[in-house]
Amino acid sequence: MQWISLTFGQLSTRQLYDLLRLRTDVFVVEQNCPYPELDGHDLHPETRHLMGYRDDKMTAYARILPAGLTYPEISIGRVVTANTERGNGSGNVLVRQAIIEAHDAWPEAPITIGAQYHLREFYRRHGFEEISEQYLEDGIPHIDMRRAETKTAA
Repeated sequence: MQWISLTFGQLSTRQLYDLLRLRTDVFVVEQNCPYPELDGHDLHPETRHLMGYRDDKMTAYARILPAGLTYPEISIGRVVTANTERGNGSGNVLVRQAIIEAHDAWPEAPITIGAQYHLREFYRRHGFEEISEQYLEDGIPHIDMRRAETKTAA
């Protein structure tokens, strides 16, 4: 997997299309969840777009948000892999890379995420701990989780 991390202003038109297509294919179509995909956070000058490519095709993506945009802490969201990547460990690699990218941009800062509830064990393996009760977001159960350890990715 080849990783590229860019701000919105650095994205090519093709990269923007590819990341929006991957996010829409999974979050809207696969999960049958119409929701406001374009929330304005992509445009923030400090937001990082982490894109994973395999054979010149974007197959993994995560969005890294600065503190104060969605949570008081920095945040990782829109964590997604193409269905061709599932079951081969790419999701773990993606989360580890997102943590590294977040800490490169904001060293030693805690990270808060809004995780789909059924993925909480996956995120626990990466050092995240539950900090909220379960709640519904766009009709899908979620839970807020925080990773306080700041040195290296899990």
